[in-house]
Amino acid sequence: MEQHVGFAGQISPEQIPQVVEKGFKSVINNRPDLEGGTEQPTSAQIEEAARKAGLDYVYQPVVSGQITELDVRTFANHFNELPKPILMFCRTGNRSNNLYQLAKQMDLLDD
Repeated sequence: MEQHVGFAGQISPEQIPQVVEKGFKSVINNRPDLEGGTEQPTSAQIEEAARKAGLDYVYQPVVSGQITELDVRTFANHFNELPKPILMFCRTGNRSNNLYQLAKQMDLLDD
């Protein structure tokens, strides 16, 4: 199942063409807006670029170090419904990876 998902640090709207080139069909943003201050692109800016490029986009902000069971279940629902492969991102990619691994451990992801 690993080939259905990729992880990245913060992406910008300008990087969306590269996301498409790599074959991703969906993007999940796990980074809260303004976490990195005003220089961080907003979810709305990234979503606009993603949708223009034909990608599905989900904004599911998760606070670093405070992932809840509800976060994991919400993510699993998105993961199971979105077209694959999915690129997940946050500040470094770790939060997104943790969310994915927890959902996998809880057996919430469809194969």
